[in-house]
Amino acid sequence: MLGLGPEDWQAIELTFRLCLYTTIILLILATPIAWWLASGRSAARVAVQAVVALPLVLPPTVLGFYLLIVLGPRGFVGGTLESVGLHHLAFTFEGILVASVLYSMPFAVQPLTEAFHNLGKRPVEVASSLGAGLFDRFFTVILPLTRGGFVVAATLTFAHTIGEFGVILMLGGSIPGETKVLSVLIYDHAEAMNYEAAHRLSAMLLVFAFLTLVIVYSITRRFAVAKV
Repeated sequence: MLGLGPEDWQAIELTFRLCLYTTIILLILATPIAWWLASGRSAARVAVQAVVALPLVLPPTVLGFYLLIVLGPRGFVGGTLESVGLHHLAFTFEGILVASVLYSMPFAVQPLTEAFHNLGKRPVEVASSLGAGLFDRFFTVILPLTRGGFVVAATLTFAHTIGEFGVILMLGGSIPGETKVLSVLIYDHAEAMNYEAAHRLSAMLLVFAFLTLVIVYSITRRFAVAKV
């Protein structure tokens, strides 16, 4: 189908699983971080914003290298896991999942922060004065009024994870069925001078990236018009 072989479909399935898990985890983690950044007044906000945005300017190989050190068998996390009879996270799917969550963090936090900032405190304060609990305020007030931010955050996170390469290659290598995602497979095809296979996969990602941006801009425009 589509001229793709078993290795290609395996990489597609692995990439989709990585993107899905990364998106779900980041939406859970990014929501409280974004809310704190949007509404908090702590002096630590600037430092936290800088840490969250660091993957935007940091070379992915740098992040991948330090994660390899930390998550590998001699690192703090990897060594601790091995000391209790578990396997370290270098060159594993779990390891590249950790890397993807960290590397895609700004693409989830920043849209949510902007959405929460635009929401303001008034709707939440009104709901609280009417006796709404924490979860009631989130699911009946915050989530419906900021759903555009959540859709943009999920879309950007999913799409960005598909394009990750350097951090994945540094930490995970190129293990079929474990760490060989689409971006790594394209690199392997090109390195083997199998340009036809690399072209097919690259064209698929190009179309996907274009459609993702169309969705994001459409959602942003729709909610901008709704506010006018």
